[in-house]
Amino acid sequence: MSALSRIAAASLLVATVALVPMAASAEAQRFIPDIIISSTVPGNGDLNPYGVAFVPANFPKGGIIAPGDILVSNFNNSTPPTGIQGTGTTIIQLTPNGIIAPAGTASTFFTSTPIGLTTALGVLERGFVVVGNLPNSNGTLSPGSLQFIDRNGTLVQTFTDPLIDGPWDLTIDDDNDQPTIYVSNVLSGTVVRLNLTLTNKTVTVNKPIKIAKGYVTQPSSVALVLGPTGLAHDIGTDILYVASTADNAIFAVPHASTRSSPPGGKGTGMMIAQNGQLRGPLALAFAPNGNLVTSNGDAVPSADPTHPSEIVELTKTGQFVGQFNISSAQGGAFGLATTLVGLDTARLAAVNDNTNEILVIDQNVVSGD
Repeated sequence: MSALSRIAAASLLVATVALVPMAASAEAQRFIPDIIISSTVPGNGDLNPYGVAFVPANFPKGGIIAPGDILVSNFNNSTPPTGIQGTGTTIIQLTPNGIIAPAGTASTFFTSTPIGLTTALGVLERGFVVVGNLPNSNGTLSPGSLQFIDRNGTLVQTFTDPLIDGPWDLTIDDDNDQPTIYVSNVLSGTVVRLNLTLTNKTVTVNKPIKIAKGYVTQPSSVALVLGPTGLAHDIGTDILYVASTADNAIFAVPHASTRSSPPGGKGTGMMIAQNGQLRGPLALAFAPNGNLVTSNGDAVPSADPTHPSEIVELTKTGQFVGQFNISSAQGGAFGLATTLVGLDTARLAAVNDNTNEILVIDQNVVSGD
């Protein structure tokens, strides 16, 4: 059984346990899993959590956020009953120490002037946060931008470019002063690579390079718009994995860090998985065991009401490994992130759009998985 499958089993386990008195000197062995469920709704009422990102262990000290904190971007505003999509402005932060935020009290790290903060959320080791936005103005979608924010929640730079066309998700190869960011664009169906140069106070973004194209994009009554979303880059093989929601597929783009144009053919790279347990893949990340983990948003015709809002684990060749759902209703799974906490604990954080909450699950890492 995979690592994430064991998480799901532990999370959903129901059992009858005989309670046996323990000797005073005996050490209690924990039975219940280590899970936190906290609201992502801040004081302004923003809804529909999208992006999830961990603050890395070597992030600079002295700011509002600290290593281990979890950031979540909100896509909707508070207009009843579910907010207007593409109008959210907040990034909230959670310190996963067991203390949760009731609805309406999530701590706000940053409030954006551009509206519609997306799944394109990441944290740079040099001390910056980057977030994309897809603004919805009375039903009209605009290309949006990437915003760079310092560790005190102050905007440093807003980056726009013709190749930044609805930044929907991103992944980061961090090299401290010179990181690389890969960004998926939901309006144009493309993926671009950006090379950055950072100092303590400044962000310089070089001209984006389009490295993939041809992913299906289309409007959606449920999710506003569908297109390429989650990205995960394997530095060892230099393959960029792309979760394309409307294609209901995951693709592999070779030579991601060096290529200067999309692959031949349609430009999407090689399809490694389609349909099957995929039901509109959104966010994408690597699990500590090297497998891919994606969230199913259910906004495709193949959505299955008996498997709603699922987190799915696949090998890098597309073989199904395991799944579990984070909501009993469809459309709840969107952003997710994984990390290691110390040497022996894996942490998964995933948002539930239906309840406007974030779920954080810890489990021991078993050698050999």
